[in-house]
Amino acid sequence: MQQKDYIVIVETDDLIRELLERWLGEAGYAVLTATPDAPALEQPPRLVIVNVSKPRHPGALIRSLQATYAAPILVVSARFRRGLEGSANAARQLGARKVLPKPFTRAELLAAVRESIEGP
Repeated sequence: MQQKDYIVIVETDDLIRELLERWLGEAGYAVLTATPDAPALEQPPRLVIVNVSKPRHPGALIRSLQATYAAPILVVSARFRRGLEGSANAARQLGARKVLPKPFTRAELLAAVRESIEGP
């Protein structure tokens, strides 16, 4: 299978990170995991997926990741409300391309990834 795009995942929860890696890998994406303190820089990614567990002050993290990777950011978080309007507002406030509230399905993740890479 030819890989579609390169995606960096910044997720501290091992189970969620492994699930994201598996789902994205099965969909043909090349995946590399990183931490906010130790970014992965093998090649420029098309997207960065980051878990925001504390939404009160995530701006610095988002800005740091944007500066490091110069790629769109897809935020996944259990801290944001479900629903398109709440997620769209949160994404605008954070400076991210999209916010995907947890829990999400494989189909929801892949749709959010495609939209984040291709744009709205």
